[in-house]
Amino acid sequence: MDKLTNPEKKSLRALLLARRDNTSSDLMGIAGNKIQERLKGIQAFYHARTIGVYYPIGSEIPTQDIIWDLLRLGRDVFLPRVVGDKIEFCQIQGFSSLEIGSFDIMEPKKSCPVNNDLDVILVPAVAVSPSGARLGYGHGFYDRFLAENKTVSIVLTLEKQIIKNIPNSDHDILIDWIVTEDNTCMVKTR
Repeated sequence: MDKLTNPEKKSLRALLLARRDNTSSDLMGIAGNKIQERLKGIQAFYHARTIGVYYPIGSEIPTQDIIWDLLRLGRDVFLPRVVGDKIEFCQIQGFSSLEIGSFDIMEPKKSCPVNNDLDVILVPAVAVSPSGARLGYGHGFYDRFLAENKTVSIVLTLEKQIIKNIPNSDHDILIDWIVTEDNTCMVKTR
């Protein structure tokens, strides 16, 4: 876990979470709407049939409207469920398929079918660098998942959460796309 092994990441995480937490809910709503529209411009996302999405916590970019829109369009939507030191993605039919799970995060009920073979995955982040290095919450769930499952990864974040350098660990996986309220950027080609 980065929280235990990398004090530089821990300090940076605290600073950047405080910065994001100070964003007003009105501004976050406006940014979320812009990000949702920009997301539709990514062909890999637009044409995806199986899509992994996170349910937001705290000051993360809101994804509820994205989830709702995908379900309305008939896409197969999967949210993560923590199982031991890993996450698995489970298909939901709507928000009634969710319950409070690990870390008090909404996750799919145990009865939801698992499928980790996803076309695209939206990845939460505290911050991201222009080169695609992601600073998460320090548990490594998404890095382990992306190391084992080759899927297009997209971070949704505020422009102010893009920072020049993020300390790197051996297990960190670069993401493919960054989407903010102002920009869409492919950082890694497959």
